[in-house]
Amino acid sequence: MIVAMPRRPVRARDDADPAVRAVSHLVRTTRWAGLRPGDAVDVAGMRLRSATWAFVAHVRNARTGEEWVEVVGGRPGCRSLRSVRPEQVLPPPARGTRAAARAPLAAAPRLPL
Repeated sequence: MIVAMPRRPVRARDDADPAVRAVSHLVRTTRWAGLRPGDAVDVAGMRLRSATWAFVAHVRNARTGEEWVEVVGGRPGCRSLRSVRPEQVLPPPARGTRAAARAPLAAAPRLPL
């Protein structure tokens, strides 16, 4: 005679899903330095001609203190998501003017009026 043993209830563990545990230390904000999602920015160091970029989010690693900015854009017809250092994110140049030296938004944020 075979007797089935009663099943023990399965408890959910905090570390059951490593993907959830891996990103719990990342702090993602959609507003940074006066920017909101979709605001136009320039990215220094990107060597793509006629590329346009838009702000997506600012991300900070709470464990290590590292931070980066997510931008979306690229060449016309080819949009991609990129992560760049905050020092690389610049305000867009004014229309009809030459590209002059501009401070990164990390050092000189746009302040709300």
